[in-house]
Amino acid sequence: PDLAGVLSRATVLAIGPGLGLSEWSRGLLAAALDSGLPAVVDADALTLLAQSPLRRDAWVLTPHPGEAGRLLGVSSPQVQGDRLSAASRLQASYGGHVVLKGAGSIVLSPGRWPCICDRGNPGMASGGMGDVLTGVIAGIAAQCGDLGQAARAGVFVHAQAGDLAARRGERGLLAGDVLDQVRACVNPSGA
Repeated sequence: PDLAGVLSRATVLAIGPGLGLSEWSRGLLAAALDSGLPAVVDADALTLLAQSPLRRDAWVLTPHPGEAGRLLGVSSPQVQGDRLSAASRLQASYGGHVVLKGAGSIVLSPGRWPCICDRGNPGMASGGMGDVLTGVIAGIAAQCGDLGQAARAGVFVHAQAGDLAARRGERGLLAGDVLDQVRACVNPSGA
């Protein structure tokens, strides 16, 4: 499809999951970011960003500790050793909003105190969970128009959905199990 036509209809981009690391992927990321649209950036897009750093205000970066380490040029254990500092350095270097994923996910927005999520569970440390988070944040951002608010709400909704999904056990928890619970977390009880 015509990328310019698709981008002209979008209000928020979710980019990275399944993107790949090829030259085509690099070009697609550049075109998406050149559109000026607000974006939620994850997965392969973070790896490409670590290779060609860029600062931007209208995005939410959602790295796990390994991706954060690549973005900062340090090891994952160094990120884990001082998660608040790592989130602050990411925000200072790359701009925008940062969600440092993991136990006690940190959400950092310009001019705001960091938020630390007290929800979620170890079963969520599996493939695809970050992709679901990216989609949740992007969906909320498309509705409210505020990336910082969307990042905070998205992290909470995602973690709460993970906790609901884990009622049947944390072992074997899949991203689809969490996605199935998102609707219950964004709709008022009884609706």
